[in-house]
Amino acid sequence: MQYQAKVIIELKASLLDPEATTAKRALGHLGYDVSSLKTAKLYEIVIEAGSLDIAQHKVEEMCQKLIANPIIHNYTIKLQELN
Repeated sequence: MQYQAKVIIELKASLLDPEATTAKRALGHLGYDVSSLKTAKLYEIVIEAGSLDIAQHKVEEMCQKLIANPIIHNYTIKLQELN
């Protein structure tokens, strides 16, 4: 069975996000009143697995071993079965 995982990687709240700070400042110069802005990365992964639980476990391992740095990142996984 195939599953699609959408993994969102964000910096932890205590860390500076210079890319977001620059974009927020530029949006202000363009006349947009933005009170908060954060950057994030989105990974879309299609994986073969025997069940949703197995797919979830595999994607968790991917995040912990490679995709996210647990010292500076938080991540969210959204998983769905593909037809």
